Amino acid sequence: MKTRVAVLISGTGSNMAALIEAANAPDCAYEVVLVLSNVEGAGGLKLAEAAGVRTATIAHKPFGKDREAHEKAVDQALRDAGVEVIALAGYMRVLTPWLVGGWRGRMLNIHPSLLPLYPGLDTHARAIAAGDAEAGCTVHLVTEGVDEGPILGQARVPIQQGDTPALLAERVKTAEHRLYPQQLDVFCRGLERA
Repeated sequence: MKTRVAVLISGTGSNMAALIEAANAPDCAYEVVLVLSNVEGAGGLKLAEAAGVRTATIAHKPFGKDREAHEKAVDQALRDAGVEVIALAGYMRVLTPWLVGGWRGRMLNIHPSLLPLYPGLDTHARAIAAGDAEAGCTVHLVTEGVDEGPILGQARVPIQQGDTPALLAERVKTAEHRLYPQQLDVFCRGLERA
């Protein structure tokens, strides 16, 4: 029995697409049963539909500043779909302790830096400005602090002379598309033994 995963997105969904593609392998430990976005018409929704995955949109704007009310609607959609694990993939919302607590130990995220370095935004520009020799990406469990949860896996990407944040971001994204499916698979296999 494969672990039922929901992928939460806000944009184009390139990591989501990598997760769905990897799930097609017969020996993959998870299946993507729902792709949910907080943005109407997010590009990734069309990709998910084309792959035969159910989609849903629960826009955050109608909820105004009431983050928890929005998250309660998201949570209900996840539970109605029988979701067991959440994979955040470019979901551009800071989550409240209510949602994080409800899915503790079952919500993963991918971040475009070698955490604990450079949590938050502008990770590539910050790594280049610091003179770092390498950048990369991190898959971690989600906790109440932004990009602070336990690290499950990382991939390193050399910073090359003349790199711009955009050039570096493209190479890191390639690494993300390998790392995230691999780490989600490992994580879901661990759940099966639990």
